[in-house]
Amino acid sequence: MITGIHHTGIVVRDMQAMQAFYCDALGLQVVGEIESVAPPTGNHTGIPNAKRKLVFLGLPGEQHLIELVSYIDPPAAEGHLGKHQLGASHLCFHVDDLQAEYQHLKQMGVRFETEPKFTETSTGRLGVIYFRDPEDNWLELIEGKVSF
Repeated sequence: MITGIHHTGIVVRDMQAMQAFYCDALGLQVVGEIESVAPPTGNHTGIPNAKRKLVFLGLPGEQHLIELVSYIDPPAAEGHLGKHQLGASHLCFHVDDLQAEYQHLKQMGVRFETEPKFTETSTGRLGVIYFRDPEDNWLELIEGKVSF
């Protein structure tokens, strides 16, 4: 039986730049780091001899972590999927004030797909917006409660 969600992993090329973005722009904190070398037969990733650096980020009081994964050897292949393609993913963060967060991140040079979009739902006002991190991974901010 699954009892919770531990982390979401994102493969990154430039660990230093990505860690700075997630910590400085989004306010996450480093909670752990691991350097890993897989045996010649491979480990749970199935990549023999893989050398990786893992940085785990989180927020105080939250259990779900973000794992930034840098494949040092073999290096990650070039390219990203469009947000509408099979296999693509995104990560969504709750915010209290979407408009303020949008303005703050925009001033930092973050690339957004649109301006914030707001709708009225049965549970109140809901705001959402998509943007990208420095390596073009899709992220989303959401204000309000989603009703299903």
